[in-house]
Amino acid sequence: MPTHDLPRTLTWQGRTIAWDRFGDGPPLVLLHGTPWSQYLWRPYAEALASRFTVHLWDMPGYGHSSKDPAHAVDLGFQSEVFGHLLRDWGLERPHVIAHDYGGTVALRARLLHGVQYASLCLIDVVALRPWGSPFYRLVREHADVLQQLPPAVHRGAVEAYIRTASHKGLTDTDLEALVEPWTGELGQPALYRQIEQADERFTDEVEERYGDIDEPVHIIWGTEDAWIPVDHALRLHAGMPGSSLALIDDAGHLIQLDAPVRLATELTRWTESVR
Repeated sequence: MPTHDLPRTLTWQGRTIAWDRFGDGPPLVLLHGTPWSQYLWRPYAEALASRFTVHLWDMPGYGHSSKDPAHAVDLGFQSEVFGHLLRDWGLERPHVIAHDYGGTVALRARLLHGVQYASLCLIDVVALRPWGSPFYRLVREHADVLQQLPPAVHRGAVEAYIRTASHKGLTDTDLEALVEPWTGELGQPALYRQIEQADERFTDEVEERYGDIDEPVHIIWGTEDAWIPVDHALRLHAGMPGSSLALIDDAGHLIQLDAPVRLATELTRWTESVR
């Protein structure tokens, strides 16, 4: 799976946000999580572009977007960014597919920033307490020190961390594409900075309101997710009356890479039902 740049940019509050749009049909927006980027969604975006106008973007602090150390990259800010993007793109009720903490971004934008969707698909999302691995807790306590790790040691730590998100194992190509944005003078501190700013209060603030969402909601989860266990899918489904749930066996948190055919099939089925 090759790495693709995002050729378009826009600037908001000093951040440069990389994005792209392609395809034809109703608008659909894909949200990545952490420590990911639009890379995970690119093949799915290209497939969905036959039926939708697909919008891809990298959140500030991620991928090809700016990584200024002075800029906040917490979940509260990212949800504000998403609301601004939808207004800038002129999208009033897009279909939204979100992974990992992109789920929190979409949920907060819906509940706190007046955004509405045609439908919402949540895939192995950060939405319910508790979240954050032991690695997250370590980083929050020692972010300043970890930013100064020798580059080779840092790369080894990031590779080991990212490998745990896959149940089946990653190819060298995928691993390199996922690790590379977090290396170098900008990438290394950016990784620890965004983890340091992660906080459960951003989901606590909206969790009790998930049942207020009246758009069609579909939840997809890998049964072998070691980062956000499958019981979160069951709890989220129970807290969102009217939502539907699909569990994908033998897939971990990186469900896009662990089960690409089954995920693509499920996304096709879901998007056809709400198009």
